[in-house]
Amino acid sequence: MTNASPLSGSHLRTYTMIFQHPQARNLGWHEVHALFRQIGRVDEEPNGNLKVTRNGQVLVLHPPRKKDIDEADDVLALRSFLERSEPVAAAPGGAVARWLLVIDHREARIFHVDGGGSVTFRIRPPGAGEFFRHAARSDQFSRGKEKPDPDSYFGPVAEALRLRGEILVFGTGTGMSDEMGRFVAWAKEHDPGVAARIVATVVVDEHHLSQGQLLAKAREILAGPRPVRMA
Repeated sequence: MTNASPLSGSHLRTYTMIFQHPQARNLGWHEVHALFRQIGRVDEEPNGNLKVTRNGQVLVLHPPRKKDIDEADDVLALRSFLERSEPVAAAPGGAVARWLLVIDHREARIFHVDGGGSVTFRIRPPGAGEFFRHAARSDQFSRGKEKPDPDSYFGPVAEALRLRGEILVFGTGTGMSDEMGRFVAWAKEHDPGVAARIVATVVVDEHHLSQGQLLAKAREILAGPRPVRMA
């Protein structure tokens, strides 16, 4: 049975590690097993595999030979299952689900606007030393820093946003923090399905707004006349 309460403690840490970019190297098998027992139903099959059922979705886990899950394909399978099985509560009156993406150059946070207010996904760009590409032209620099490869940051953000419903995007809109505009442009080219569900983009001073204030602002914007939708 799915646990409707927000995750906390070790289960939240494990959930976050599954979606960590770059991939976590110490994702423990026993911690993943415990997480799935918390959020779904786990049945052991005669061959030793574990069948996880959550909100109608099924994942068969093959126990690894080591204590950690470190194969990229295995971690991607965990992410995909969690995304597919994520419970999406309907908004009041049966309206479509509404999502808030708050993004800058440091991280992307995705909230279910009509949910409990906790972060559903938190995605960080890869580290500069390993994944940042060097720009050949001066217009690819901002404040003297290279920009991250969009596929290494925006790709995982788009994957997390493939949940049903409409999307509102908040960003600071300045300098290296203008990831909002860059993400929307990237999505139009690389993930039109996600781009088509973006109903508005809004510049906010996120560093001076609490999580509750961000969500309150999102609800206010979505309840009123919509800003002009991105073409």
